[in-house]
Amino acid sequence: MTTVQSPPAPPTAIRPRVVARTGLYAVLAANAAVVAYFFAQPGFAASNALIVIGRLLGLYGALVMAFQLVLVARLPWLDRRIGMDRLTSWHRWTGFALLWTLLGHAVFITFGYADGAGVGPISELVDLAETTEGVLRAIVAFGIILVVGAVSARYARRRLAYETWHFIHLYTYVAVVLAFTHQVAVGTTFTSSSAAKTYWYGVWAVALGAVVLGRLVLPLWRNTRHQFRVSAVVPESDNVVSIHITGKDLDKLPAQAGQFFLWRFLTADRWWQANPFSLSAAPDGRGLRLTAKAAGEGSAALRHVKVGTRVFAEGPYGAFTTLHRTKPESLLIAGGVGVTPIRALLEDIEGHAVVIYRVAGERDAVLYDELRELAAAKGAELHLVTGPPVPDKLAPSELIRLVPDIADRDVFLCGPPPMMSAVLRTLADLGVPKQQTHFERFSLAG
Repeated sequence: MTTVQSPPAPPTAIRPRVVARTGLYAVLAANAAVVAYFFAQPGFAASNALIVIGRLLGLYGALVMAFQLVLVARLPWLDRRIGMDRLTSWHRWTGFALLWTLLGHAVFITFGYADGAGVGPISELVDLAETTEGVLRAIVAFGIILVVGAVSARYARRRLAYETWHFIHLYTYVAVVLAFTHQVAVGTTFTSSSAAKTYWYGVWAVALGAVVLGRLVLPLWRNTRHQFRVSAVVPESDNVVSIHITGKDLDKLPAQAGQFFLWRFLTADRWWQANPFSLSAAPDGRGLRLTAKAAGEGSAALRHVKVGTRVFAEGPYGAFTTLHRTKPESLLIAGGVGVTPIRALLEDIEGHAVVIYRVAGERDAVLYDELRELAAAKGAELHLVTGPPVPDKLAPSELIRLVPDIADRDVFLCGPPPMMSAVLRTLADLGVPKQQTHFERFSLAG
């Protein structure tokens, strides 16, 4: 039996992700122009070319550092439109840009002053550290950034526990403070202009304020208000478990189907671990549900969490929501435990939907009974695709057979990284426009 659905809302004329991304670029470009203006005001007569270049690189390096803070502040407006995965990726790449910019700043400044003094660059650097206020702080800040950059490299990041990596990464805030005090103490751009100094304090107040708001104030306020607790623990299979969460005023929590939280279960052995798990049911104002597969010690221990356990939840996060729809009809593709946000989206999405659930075997299809009931209630098509990875059951010919009008639908994709990469290539081969393809590779990096 199918239910009569209300017509889907018309797609947004300007995509929210485009608005947010354009806004970020515009803000960065405007600040780069303002920095250049204040830098040029005092003139360059007293400096040689190397020092001029070095000072400008230092200013832009500091501006990039402030921009980095905004990227990882987890501000809800940005996160809902761009997604934590993309913001984290941008943060990582701007981090390497920051590293090279500050390295250029140090090299040009040192060689410039060494040339003027007629000494070697090492001797000049030592002399600057001993005699010039703030230079030693800048050297320490640069050393911290070098260490953070090294542990953030892909090879090192994969071999470090998240908690270890995160602890090292926190020293970035020490570097921020040291670098800022160095600039306002010795930067000619700020010592010669009260307007420039006021502007620079304003930039850093906004950047640091965004971090404090998004990473500290908002999570503490939401958890104090909602007081999350475990209300039920339901095994879905041998290695998959659902955790039901209750709390106060959950109808005021701005969570959407497809989003995820960073969950901390406040027990003696787990309070320090944060795990990203998607909502596996659309929020209904009364409770939340996450469903997790035992992929490590943390997720495997979830089935032993006791009812009544307090939960600290950071979020909701993610742009994998219906906010980004561009077409009235949709295709939802899930692989393995990636079915959790797909199941929630099916509950929430309007218009005709086709659901493809890819698993190795039928016994791996967790939440399948719920998907089947939801699909019947919403008039959606549901396809369970089983079998080994080879041959590819989601190759172009197979997808066209299952969904002939695939190019006219929004595609929401969630699953293991290899599967997602393969399906994204297939969608490109089939001519599905990028703006109709929605996915999120969420992790704790950043």
